[in-house]
Amino acid sequence: MEYAYLGHTDIKVSRICLGTMTWGEQNTEAEAFAQMDYALDQGVNFWDTAELYSIPPKPETYGATEQIIGRWFASRGKRSQVVLASKIAGPGQFVSHIRGGKTRFNSNQLQAALEGSLKRLQTDYVDLYQLHWPERSTNYFGQLGFEHQPDPDDLTPVEETLMALSQLVEQGKIRSIGLSNETSWGAMKFIQVAAKLGLEKIVTVQNPYSLLNRSFEVGLSEVSHREGVGLLAYSPLGFGVLSGKYLKGQQPVGARLTLFKNYDRYSSPNAIKATELYAALAKGHGLTPAQLALAFINSRPFVTANIIGATTMAQLIENIDSIHVTLSDELLQEIERIHQSYTIPSP
Repeated sequence: MEYAYLGHTDIKVSRICLGTMTWGEQNTEAEAFAQMDYALDQGVNFWDTAELYSIPPKPETYGATEQIIGRWFASRGKRSQVVLASKIAGPGQFVSHIRGGKTRFNSNQLQAALEGSLKRLQTDYVDLYQLHWPERSTNYFGQLGFEHQPDPDDLTPVEETLMALSQLVEQGKIRSIGLSNETSWGAMKFIQVAAKLGLEKIVTVQNPYSLLNRSFEVGLSEVSHREGVGLLAYSPLGFGVLSGKYLKGQQPVGARLTLFKNYDRYSSPNAIKATELYAALAKGHGLTPAQLALAFINSRPFVTANIIGATTMAQLIENIDSIHVTLSDELLQEIERIHQSYTIPSP
């Protein structure tokens, strides 16, 4: 396994991060325990979760993933071996079941959300605490271009959010902080305010990044380089689309897109055409489509960790093993040629 530091901290994390959002919905607790056991044995010490999970979000499974992780910690006694990341939910109609639907990043909400997560996780701290998506109106969750919309009247100032997060760091409940589903402007605003007021600086941005969505490269990759804020790449396989398992109209039993038809972010006609080309390219070089897609993410200099998710042990093994796959310069050039024809088909 390869490792990297979270920003300016001394927290060392595996380049492969274990994603957890299927636990409690598509995966049973026993399956989740097996995934955690195997991942840790393979040197994967970085796990990412959220109060929102399981996915898709609903009242019945709110916090279920964190509860499963907490029971694993209680059973195995290995909390100190894991770098644990979680997130506070942002606002939106689809989270009306979380704190009465008034999710904000003010001091009271951050305190309440974190305390709830710590209780479910059966721990007294998290190593990385992230804002799951912005409070303000901006482009995320599939929106590529920015279109100005009025911000909510009760928008929390960045200064208040950072002061609250910094206090939680001082209390020892959080070791570092990060953003998620964020833009270049948002990341730089948090960096600017932290520097001005001497508050905690963000160390990561967790955004979608895959062969079907390379929008991070447009602006945020420069932020990563110049400010030392690494990418935690989520959906590196585009909801499993880049594994090739949905090509030719296939609907594998139990797969996410089979179960949840509205999860079509990576299923546009151009995304399917691009996936066909990437799958053929992988086959021509003796790789599986998943190996190609994940190895590409692993090779990017601005990526701190690649968040893989799996619903079967076979998938988990293949995904973790991608750390051992090195793409040749020739293969990277062929990837670029496909990218030029199908540029960001699934933002």
